[in-house]
Amino acid sequence: MALIQTVLHLGPLDNDTYVLACSETREAAVIDVGFEPERVIETIRRHDLTVKLLLNTHAHYDHAAAMRAVQEALGGEYWLHPGDRFLLERLTEQGAAFGFPAARAPEVVGDLADGQKLLLGRETLEVLHTPGHSPGGVCFHRGGAVWVGDTLFAGSIGRTDLPGGSFEELERSIRTRLFPMDDAVRVHPGHGPETTIGQERRHNPFVGEGARLA
Repeated sequence: MALIQTVLHLGPLDNDTYVLACSETREAAVIDVGFEPERVIETIRRHDLTVKLLLNTHAHYDHAAAMRAVQEALGGEYWLHPGDRFLLERLTEQGAAFGFPAARAPEVVGDLADGQKLLLGRETLEVLHTPGHSPGGVCFHRGGAVWVGDTLFAGSIGRTDLPGGSFEELERSIRTRLFPMDDAVRVHPGHGPETTIGQERRHNPFVGEGARLA
């Protein structure tokens, strides 16, 4: 068994959207769709997958605005941490601030919780609550990989100047929830290239070992 990943780079902010599929059952999870839902829909259909889970790492517009469009086309249960419900309810307001069109959120929202296990075919994703970029920010962890949204980037971290953001919380989340993982764990962010836990723990200029001495 294996978890097959497809990465799509979507929209004007070059968001990383992930399609994860159980190789045995063909059940799929879709993580963070803010733009170009038609490309996600085409990918799912081309690979003959069945969407089971629609997962948001957080509810900023560029990660959540197109989740409903994907759900209406393909089905799937939508999940978000309740700490970000206030952002989900204000998708259109968020988008307007950056000149993006109005958006509709999924009507039924499942509440993610820290430590929750999500079944995807024969595979399991663990939910890690990692607030800081937003109050309800989460990561999804499985074995040697973690999908982090805008919590952590290659050589950077998520911004903390948006509503509900906190550098202190983000730093704590990264150092206590992500950095204890093995060096080789692959980090799949919401923007930009993938990295590893070891690389960021040692060299990230904001929260890495060197930053502790700055």
